[in-house]
Amino acid sequence: MALLPLLAALVLAGWQGVLAGEAWWLAGGAARAAARAQLVGSDARTAARRMLPGRFARGLDVRVVDGVQVVVRVAIPGVLSGPRSIGWVTARAGVPTGVEPVTPEAGR
Repeated sequence: MALLPLLAALVLAGWQGVLAGEAWWLAGGAARAAARAQLVGSDARTAARRMLPGRFARGLDVRVVDGVQVVVRVAIPGVLSGPRSIGWVTARAGVPTGVEPVTPEAGR
């Protein structure tokens, strides 16, 4: 019985690690989606938000750097913190050098 609080703390810490890993994984996907949207002239923030489930989309920050790099910052939800985040993960994606953005005229 004395080990029950320790076991509960370990389970909560493990679950928090899972949430942090999921935030990291989702941030990478959101950054790639935002970079693709930026490349074709769509809204990078909207593309990134569509890639994230609700609790990860809160506090989303998307920045476009030099028109070719997209930096996405996603909040890590806390197991016990309710709607507040316990930290952030950042992912970066961009267009390879030499690739020109697609325009409607280029597809013809």
